[in-house]
Amino acid sequence: MTTISSRAAVAAFASLFLISSAFAQTATPAAPAPTTKAAPAAKKAEKPRSAASLECSKEANTKGVHGKERKKFMSQCKKAAKSKS
Repeated sequence: MTTISSRAAVAAFASLFLISSAFAQTATPAAPAPTTKAAPAAKKAEKPRSAASLECSKEANTKGVHGKERKKFMSQCKKAAKSKS
């Protein structure tokens, strides 16, 4: 007759074989397919900024204008620069 401890040892040993397949190393997953959408900056070539745009941007920086106010300021500044030319 076998003892309880030997049965437990055999059961533990057998379970190692059954569980080992769950922990087996699998093949590395394939690299993700490249997306069809490119980053907006890479998709379009950057337009060179006009001198008026650069000057308006510098002025907005010195005034500390940000967000919606900056967008509005830049629009008005560029329009004023066009009308001067």
